[in-house]
Amino acid sequence: MRSRSVRLRTPWRTRRLLSVLRHADNPDVALLEEELEARDRQIRDISNLMDKMQMELEEKRAEAEALRRVGEAMGSAFDSEAMLEVTAEIAIQITGTDSCQIYLFDPHKEELVLRAADESASSMIGKIRLKLGEGITGWVAQHRKPVAVSNEAWKDHRFKFYPEMQEGEFDSMLSVPLVTRGDILGVINVRTHRPHEYTKNQIRLLAGIASQVAGSIERSRRFRQLEKHAGQLHTLSEVSQAIASNLYLEELLHLFVTMTAETMGYKICTVMLVDKDKGELVLKATQTDNKEYKKKPNLKIGESISGRVAAEKKPMTVTNLQATPEYQFPDIAKQAGLRSMACIPLIMKNEVIGVLNCYTDKLHVFAPEEIAILQALSTQAALAVEHAKLMVKSAIIQEMHHRVKNNLQQIVSLVRLEMRFARYTTVEDALNDTLNRILAISNVHELLSRDDLDSVSIKKLAESLLVGTQQSVIPPGKTIRTAVEGDDFLLPLAKATSMALTLNELIQNAVEHGFKTLSEGRIIVRLSVEEGEYRIVVLNDGEPLPAGFDVRGSDSLGLSIVGTLVSGDMQGTFTLENAKFDPGIVAVVTVPR
Repeated sequence: MRSRSVRLRTPWRTRRLLSVLRHADNPDVALLEEELEARDRQIRDISNLMDKMQMELEEKRAEAEALRRVGEAMGSAFDSEAMLEVTAEIAIQITGTDSCQIYLFDPHKEELVLRAADESASSMIGKIRLKLGEGITGWVAQHRKPVAVSNEAWKDHRFKFYPEMQEGEFDSMLSVPLVTRGDILGVINVRTHRPHEYTKNQIRLLAGIASQVAGSIERSRRFRQLEKHAGQLHTLSEVSQAIASNLYLEELLHLFVTMTAETMGYKICTVMLVDKDKGELVLKATQTDNKEYKKKPNLKIGESISGRVAAEKKPMTVTNLQATPEYQFPDIAKQAGLRSMACIPLIMKNEVIGVLNCYTDKLHVFAPEEIAILQALSTQAALAVEHAKLMVKSAIIQEMHHRVKNNLQQIVSLVRLEMRFARYTTVEDALNDTLNRILAISNVHELLSRDDLDSVSIKKLAESLLVGTQQSVIPPGKTIRTAVEGDDFLLPLAKATSMALTLNELIQNAVEHGFKTLSEGRIIVRLSVEEGEYRIVVLNDGEPLPAGFDVRGSDSLGLSIVGTLVSGDMQGTFTLENAKFDPGIVAVVTVPR
C-alpha cells in the first residue's frame, strides 16, 4: 500500500510577519517574498521527488514479491505443467490483468503450443498451435521482443483470431517472450477486458517472470536430458554385462533391442543381420508384437533405408517415414504407427554385419547426441553378435571331440554291418561305400565350420553331396544331371549328420540301381518347409523298382541304414516307391520341425 506523500511549506509565523511588513510599506518585503517563493518551489520539487521514489520503492517491493512468489511456485510444483499453471495465476495477480496464457515452443515442429491458461482458455491447452511469426504471439517469439497493445488488440495487423479463446472479450494485450541464452522457449500473454495502457514497470515485471519461467524450463530440460543420458549410459553398461554373460545370440539381440527401446523411448527397435550368401538383411530381433512388421520380407543390400545404410556404412535418419518414397513399406509403417526412423550400421572390423533400426510413434528429429549414443549401442550390438558367434564356435570346438568320437563309432558300426550283411563282389566296392559315408559326415563338419551358428544348411549339404557323387560315384561314360530345388532350412549338428548319411545313401542307391543299365538321367533333391515338418524328396528317372517292392522288407543294407537314421535319430518317416506320374523312383524323408 502506498504511503501518504509528504507536503513541506513555509512556516505560518514567517508568513504572518511578511503580512505585517507589507502593511508597513517595507521596501525589503518584495525581495523577501521572492526568496520565499523560490524556497517553496524547491520544497515542492523535493516533495515530488520523494513521492516518485516512494512509488518506485513500492513497485520494486511488488516486483520482488512477485518474483519471490513465482520462484516458490517453481520450487513447489512437481512438474512443468503445474508450474506453468501457478505462474499464470500469479502473472494475472501481479499485473492486475484479467487473463493469462503461456505458450511453449516445440523445436521439432517449430510450433508454439498452448501449455497453461486461466479458466477462460483452459479447455484449449495443447490444442492451440502457432507457427513462428503467426499472430502477435508468433511475432513476439520470432523477434524475441515484447509487444503491448492498449486497446482493440484485434485490429493489430499481427493479430490472429481464435473464437475458442474468447478473444472478442479482451481489449488490451501484453506479450513477452521466454528466452534463455538467445533461444526462444515460449511466450507469456496477459490481457484485460477494458483498454489498458501497460506501463514500463508492468512490462518489466512480466519480463522478469518470463525470465524466471524460461530459466526453470531450461533447468528442467537439462535435468531430463541428464536423466536420459544416465539411462543411456546404464543401457550401455547393461549391454556390456550381457555380452560378458553366457547368453546366446538370439537372447543377446532380444535383450539389446528391448533395453534400447525402453531407454531411448522408441516404439520399435530392430536388429537385422547381413546374409552374405543372399546379399540380404534378415530380421533377427525386435521387441514389438506387431505381426505385420514381423512379416516384412528380407531386404536386399542397397534397397530401402536399411539396405542403403548397410551398403554405405553411414547412419541415416528419416523424419517422416510414411511420406518418404525410398522407404519400401509405408503401409506397414502406417499400420504400426511408425513416424520417424534412425538406421545405424553394425560394423565389425570395417565390415557391416547388420543394422539397428529405431522407430518413433511421433515425428522426431534425431539430435547428433542421440545418433552418437545409438552408434555406441550399435558397436555394442556388433560386439554381441561377434561374441555370440565365438561362443558358439567355442562350444562346437569343445564338443568336437565328442562328435568325432560318435561319428567314428558310427562309421565302425557301418563297417561291421557291411562285413556281416553286405554282398560285395570286391573289396574295392566295400571301401568305396565306406569312403562315401565318411565323406558325407565330413561335409557336415566343413559346412559347420563356415556357417555362423550351431546348425547346418541342408541345401548346401545336398549340393555338396551331389558334387561329390559326380566326382567319385558316377562311372565314366554316364551322364547324370543333378540339382537341388526348393527352400533351404537348417538342422542342428546331430540331425544334420544323420541327414548327410541319409542323403548319401539315397543318392548312391539312385546311381547304383536306378542307372545300372542306363547311361543318362537325372537326380533331383527337392526341399520344402511344410506345416510342422521339413520334407526332403530324392527323385531319379532311372529304372523303376520291381513290382511289389516294399522298403520295409528290403534286405538292402543302405536302405536299412536310412530307415534307422530317419526313424531313430531324426524321429521322422521314410518312404521309397515308384513315381506315380513320371518314370523313376521317389524317396521321401520327413523330419519334424
